[in-house]
Amino acid sequence: MTKKKKIEPLTGEPLLKKVKELGNLSKEEKARECGYYTVTKNGVERVNMMKFLNALIDAEGIELDGKVGPNGRGGRSASYRISVQSNGNLLIGSAYTKQMDLQPGDEFEISLGRKHIQLKQVDQVGEDA
Repeated sequence: MTKKKKIEPLTGEPLLKKVKELGNLSKEEKARECGYYTVTKNGVERVNMMKFLNALIDAEGIELDGKVGPNGRGGRSASYRISVQSNGNLLIGSAYTKQMDLQPGDEFEISLGRKHIQLKQVDQVGEDA
């Protein structure tokens, strides 16, 4: 059994060029020719289609992921609207607390108006004095 030397997977413009050159081959054959395969202990080649397709998407410059937050996660963006939950609570989501860089334990003063609720962050330094 001859060992085929595994090539480094192509990315970016070289990947797009190679895929166009291989126009008449199947997806699996294109992925293999572009280096998106592994060889098992038993010597069986396995094509990694997910990595291949993701590399194609990246090479085309298509952005599928939403904005990534500072902690590396996506998630909902702040809509600046909330609804009273069935138990009567108002929940302010993490999109707002992250945007304000709030930490667990930060305190707020609640002021009620006729048609509004105002939250004012309590100054921790001023409280100690």
